[in-house]
Amino acid sequence: MEYPMDYYALQQCPPGTMPYIIRPGDTFFSLARRFNTTVAAIISANPGVDPNRLQIGQRICIPMQPQFPPCPEGNFYTIRPGDTLFAIARRFNVSVDDLIEANPGIDPQNLRVGQVICIPLAVPQPVCPPGTFVYTVRAGDTFFSLARRFNTTVEALMAANPGVDPQGLLIGQRICIPTAVSPVCPAGTTPYIIRAGDTFFNLARRFNTTVEAIMAANPGVDPNRLQIGQRICIPV
Repeated sequence: MEYPMDYYALQQCPPGTMPYIIRPGDTFFSLARRFNTTVAAIISANPGVDPNRLQIGQRICIPMQPQFPPCPEGNFYTIRPGDTLFAIARRFNVSVDDLIEANPGIDPQNLRVGQVICIPLAVPQPVCPPGTFVYTVRAGDTFFSLARRFNTTVEALMAANPGVDPQGLLIGQRICIPTAVSPVCPAGTTPYIIRAGDTFFNLARRFNTTVEAIMAANPGVDPNRLQIGQRICIPV
């Protein structure tokens, strides 16, 4: 259902957020990364807004960039709906007292969705198994978004990171990303390794083929998320 523009203009943003007008290509995931917040925080600030049906010109509320507290180990956690210090302490195997000490000034009875706190927990550099590489978690990352970005699966990520809570990723935490399996190129194609600046469009021009033919030869490869070093198949 489309609403007139004056409907969106009447929406009031709650404290700690700012108004934003949806542009072409916007998603809650891309906005979370752009404004250094989380998808959960944006959803909480916009009850009733369907993330899968954003309208160009629609006005939503964006949680303002969080102020990161001092955190020696750099392990930040973003408060989500329903979080309590007790639940967070249990999730990360620390005490409530340690959480309060690491976050002076925090009100344990008034946690705000989107608020960033420090987890006093040393997350060591993981020893990544063969066929994976180390990745540092950034704001907005989830196992689902990482699986899409690196052409793998949530299940493979979980298998490569035993003991890591997919629902409790910390900004700055290091995890292991499975390397995308190199495709077996079908007859009539040749393997190609993605380099900086490559797109399906310029590859089609370079190899005298079409974008459609390259897409058909690479089912499951997202043309908008090519990775340097990724192996694809080029029609010959």
